[in-house]
Amino acid sequence: MAYLVRGLPVDKNFRVYAVCCKEIVEEARRLQGLSPVASAALGRALAGVALLSADLKIGKVLLQIKGDGPLGEILAEGDYQGFLRGTVQNPHVYIDPINRKLPVGLAVGKKGFISVVKDLGLKEPYYGSVELISGEIAEDLAYYLTVSEQIPSAVSLGVLVDRDGTILAAGGFLVQKLPEATESELEEIEAKLKNFPPVTSLLSSGKTPEEILQMIFPNLQILEKRPLAWRCTCSEKRVEEVLIAMGRGELEGFLKEGKPVSVTCEFCKKTYHISLERVKELLKEVMDVS
Repeated sequence: MAYLVRGLPVDKNFRVYAVCCKEIVEEARRLQGLSPVASAALGRALAGVALLSADLKIGKVLLQIKGDGPLGEILAEGDYQGFLRGTVQNPHVYIDPINRKLPVGLAVGKKGFISVVKDLGLKEPYYGSVELISGEIAEDLAYYLTVSEQIPSAVSLGVLVDRDGTILAAGGFLVQKLPEATESELEEIEAKLKNFPPVTSLLSSGKTPEEILQMIFPNLQILEKRPLAWRCTCSEKRVEEVLIAMGRGELEGFLKEGKPVSVTCEFCKKTYHISLERVKELLKEVMDVS
């Protein structure tokens, strides 16, 4: 089962989160036909956005990674209910493992940006962005949180892909320093994390998110355990809204072609077919407004 835990160490001034999301990454792989390295990259992004959305009471978070590697743009979205979805611009990129590890940094690229958009139901969403430093995603996300949101953070993300491409393990954890944390507390945790096992090794050996956090903070109080699931929010209504936003010229062009309009969701790959009669109705709506 995919879920997230949020905790608070009793004797340390940190807030901590951990997630396991194998089933969600497997669903993304199945729907989009992801290559192993694309699965690893998108899986890290999905685990990352789950951690970013852990404290949401409303709204959603969008994580965008745009490097100069062959995968292109990676998008991952998580909301306050624990629903996740994500996509990769070039899902079929194949790169041979290096030292038995999928080269996510090479596939993402080291030049580019990692951006976070938080839609909290306010007038304007919050937007933050920093340059990529490695393309490995976890390191980039930690850098973003430390620099853009001014919260010293440690992030570990990982995806274990089987030889047949299926997902064996996926998840991660986030440790954030609270203002009350002392320098000695920070040094102690940094030393622990420096030699900490890869999160995929822990998950594939049967460790739960709670147990992983307790390895770092033995006196841990679990504040919340939240189920996670893949869910795409696409709909025919949203497709029609996109067509309306394209404007009169585009809609008239569709009518001249004389064929129903087909639109495929980049997240779940569901295809919507909009009839010519409906396109005429949408065009009328556009003309009535203008």
